[in-house]
Amino acid sequence: MSFTRLGEACQKWTPGLEAQAEPLLAISGAWAAIVGSQVAQHSRPLAINGNTLVILTRSNAWTHQLSFMSRQVLQALAHYAPAVRVEKVRFRVGRVAAATSPQARSDVKRSAGSPKADLRPAAQTLAEVIARFRDDVKSSQQAKASSGWKPCLRCGVPMENGKARCCIPCTQGETEQRHRAVARLLFEAPWLGFAGIAALVEGLTERDYRVVRLKVLRRWWETLTRAERAGRLSPNGRERLIASSYVILKSGLDPERIVPAVVRNLLGDALHDLIYGTAN
Repeated sequence: MSFTRLGEACQKWTPGLEAQAEPLLAISGAWAAIVGSQVAQHSRPLAINGNTLVILTRSNAWTHQLSFMSRQVLQALAHYAPAVRVEKVRFRVGRVAAATSPQARSDVKRSAGSPKADLRPAAQTLAEVIARFRDDVKSSQQAKASSGWKPCLRCGVPMENGKARCCIPCTQGETEQRHRAVARLLFEAPWLGFAGIAALVEGLTERDYRVVRLKVLRRWWETLTRAERAGRLSPNGRERLIASSYVILKSGLDPERIVPAVVRNLLGDALHDLIYGTAN
């Protein structure tokens, strides 16, 4: 049994128009084969207007070069897109996104990973395929390491930017974990402030503290006003705990300096009476 590499199979494949609902997609997919990989990097099919194919080029110089290839383009379209009756081409100069052909991407991969990939005979067994895959992965990792790639300190995945400590998913995970810890401390010990919480949460910045603080205050206030609209507290009375932390965090005062007038001023009469009762 012999195996064909996925990259080689993809390089030989070009989309046919019969399988495409949009003719322009079929032409775009075969564009490198129609005009060549170099020209395809500086031009692309833009639109089909009637019997005219509009081609976007990077500059007037590439427009001039492609104009000499008009007959070749029309003949190739008859092969790659037989259902489209394109009789002439028109050019427009604009910004062409950089792109590389499958062959160019394959060349880059071989130069950075396994240079002997194309020289090896086809694998004969599944075990040989797996062994080659492991070798290719190892070669790719070595090439990245020699190019300055660094492993993420948490998951070990190679990172192109050597200045980053962790990869993006791990960094986001750390940030979410840090924010949850800050939110918990704001509820349990709102009097600590930034300095006190930063001493307990590693890597906390003042900006992150302010962001979490605003979110927590907003969420707490929504819970309190919902209870006020309903005219009743939850069976576990959690609104009382939230109100206590809310008043301390919102006022910025030490708990010993908070008097009933401060609480009533921040919560409002109706909410204050609902939580603490009119007698207090």
